Amino acid sequence: MPVSARRTPPLVALFTAGYLAPYLLPTTVGRLNSGLPLTTTQAGAIGSALLLSSAAAGFLLASRVERIGARTLARAGLALAFLGYGGAALTGVVPAVVAGAVVGGFGSGTITAVAASGIAAQRDPHRVTTLGLLGVSALAGALYLTIPHLGAGHGLPPAAIALTALAVWPLTGRLSGRTAPARTSAPGYGRLPHLRAGLLLAAAMPCWSLVQNSLWGVSGRIGLAQAHLSEVTVGAVFAVALGVGLLGVLGAGVLGQRLGRALPIGAGTALIAGCVALSASARDLPSFAAGEISWNLLYPVVLSYVLGLAASLDPRGRWAVLVGSASSLGTAAGPLTGSVLASGVGFPVMGELLAAGLLLIAVPMTAVALRTGRRPLPVVELPVETPAVPAQRAYDTASPNSYASTSAR
Repeated sequence: MPVSARRTPPLVALFTAGYLAPYLLPTTVGRLNSGLPLTTTQAGAIGSALLLSSAAAGFLLASRVERIGARTLARAGLALAFLGYGGAALTGVVPAVVAGAVVGGFGSGTITAVAASGIAAQRDPHRVTTLGLLGVSALAGALYLTIPHLGAGHGLPPAAIALTALAVWPLTGRLSGRTAPARTSAPGYGRLPHLRAGLLLAAAMPCWSLVQNSLWGVSGRIGLAQAHLSEVTVGAVFAVALGVGLLGVLGAGVLGQRLGRALPIGAGTALIAGCVALSASARDLPSFAAGEISWNLLYPVVLSYVLGLAASLDPRGRWAVLVGSASSLGTAAGPLTGSVLASGVGFPVMGELLAAGLLLIAVPMTAVALRTGRRPLPVVELPVETPAVPAQRAYDTASPNSYASTSAR
């Protein structure tokens, strides 16, 4: 079996565990608001603190995964996620919940940094990321269907994330250990390649993610308060939307790079802007469902191409981690921004403002894709360890169709 095939299951599992917290953000924030003595803005601020902690982990670890070792970092991240989210689920003391969310968020960021670095070095990173998006979308959809039937309280969403981290732990034995210092002279090591393109993409991604998560962070409240739906109905809409998102991910995997990256990123972002405006203005089930489902269909497709572009800039995955962490900054500010805008101008105007911002940010992202999306990458020598062959090395070519990630939803 090829080395890349042996590494795929743990990378997909880590991707799923790292992304689950952002995917569950609406129900997490909603239950913090309803289950604890918190205002909607305060609940959104806790969600932002969680995601900001995740972004901090990505920035801190972007260039250190190989030095510390993927297996060591993955286990540390999973332990932090289990302890942090588990602690937040078991207590009703607000400061302890905040501390647990921050610790768990750092764990999520650590997990996604390991996944991003590993995926960028795969022979077909886009395929591996597609599998990861399928995994997290399917799991999140199942949880949206299940959680409303398990009782009230704030603890169920963080408990689900903690248990997912625990379940992924056994797969970490198939990850590589620390890279020997002498390996840093191999091709592809040293300074970051494609510096201008990488910096422009990293600067654009916080804004792109801010819009997505400003809507996602308050989508539950739009359904409950503006569209007058029950929690069960809203959860069912989210589950269907995430299920449809699976079709989008599969479509992106099948399409691959046939259309390049610029068209999916530019046109896809413009369509997402329309979905944001539609969802934010929804006042009944049909319009709410149409907005959320169409948005969730397009979001993972565009995300896969954006992060694929980041991975193509550096086969070591450093730009993938940095761009993903920059995206997490926008993700972190999303819940609070959405709450503040919704409270100040209402959901419909919020949607219009977010849609306009998304159209503007699509321009530089598309420009980067046009300029760098088809550049070939060098062959890179990567260390791999497996239980059967502890110190095996692989020589994988990171293709120009590559993709890896850590951005949050």
